[in-house]
Amino acid sequence: MMEQGKRTRELLLQHCKNYPHSESADIFKFLYQSTFGCEHMVRSCEQASDYIQKEYDAVQLSSSAPIEALDGNFCRVSLSYLSHGLSASTLGRLFYLSAQSEHGDLADLKEKISVAAALVSEGRIAISPRNFSEALSEWEAAGYPALHHSNAFRGEYHPAYRVISNRYIPFLPLLSELDARLKKGRVRLAIEGGSAAGKTTLAALLESIYGCTVFHMDDFFLRPEQRTPERLAEIGGNVDRERLLAQVLIPLCQNSTITYSRFDCSTAKLLPATRVFSTPLTVIEGAYAMHPELENYYDLSVFLEISPEHQRLRIEKRNSPAFARRFFEEWIPLEERYFAGMQVKDRCDFVIRAE
Repeated sequence: MMEQGKRTRELLLQHCKNYPHSESADIFKFLYQSTFGCEHMVRSCEQASDYIQKEYDAVQLSSSAPIEALDGNFCRVSLSYLSHGLSASTLGRLFYLSAQSEHGDLADLKEKISVAAALVSEGRIAISPRNFSEALSEWEAAGYPALHHSNAFRGEYHPAYRVISNRYIPFLPLLSELDARLKKGRVRLAIEGGSAAGKTTLAALLESIYGCTVFHMDDFFLRPEQRTPERLAEIGGNVDRERLLAQVLIPLCQNSTITYSRFDCSTAKLLPATRVFSTPLTVIEGAYAMHPELENYYDLSVFLEISPEHQRLRIEKRNSPAFARRFFEEWIPLEERYFAGMQVKDRCDFVIRAE
């Protein structure tokens, strides 16, 4: 059996074990969501968040797992996750973004249906083959539309969830912690990790959710005159942490307006100063953000892990061979020396492998 068919089979059997009262419609819904993700029209984040909060307040939440894997690029996230600190607004935003994510096609769906039909035929799914075949014929004739859970499923399990892209699932604990802290006040977050680990991507996600201000460590490279042998010999010495402190972190802690200058790699000079107003969440992303001289200025920190194999693939995909070589021979060794010498990962509040 092909690997994908094997995974479909395993997930369907687990689904039926978790929900033994499933009917054909519930199997079809599982397969539809696995293929296409969210089946609802999501017009706006605000509308999605409002519906989530109202449903959370009204429904009897089941004791099912907070996160259930689907057979594809999506998961079901129970509204019970809101009890872990995640806000309806954040879940609504993830739902909205997930509705725009890449999904499968009708051929993928039909392949999954064939696996389900085989399980029914084998007696591994407790649905009569005749009933399943009739329901499938009706669904096919209608063009495989999105459908509801069966009355039996709703009455027994009280499903209340949203279908979310797998790319966001590893960050749910971090987002829950951020939401809980933001209820109490401002938060300064450091995002650490090696090259191509997804630091900038996570920062962009947080910006899309919270409208936060993001500062990039790449804007604080050492100027040429600072690159002395003594400075470059320091562990973690190859960024201008003094300027980051003076222009960004200290004003942030004082709730002052921030005026800072970005380093321009093309000219090796500082650009004209930019004025930035702080937001409830402020993010500083990039390697060396958690240098010991900086870490006490943050409220929360996260380290993003990436395997050497995946890191190499990403870097080679994004860069020319010559530029990629600089990562492997120059920048990554410096990062690894810093991570090991200053135990950076151990000092972060969250460690996430999001590959």
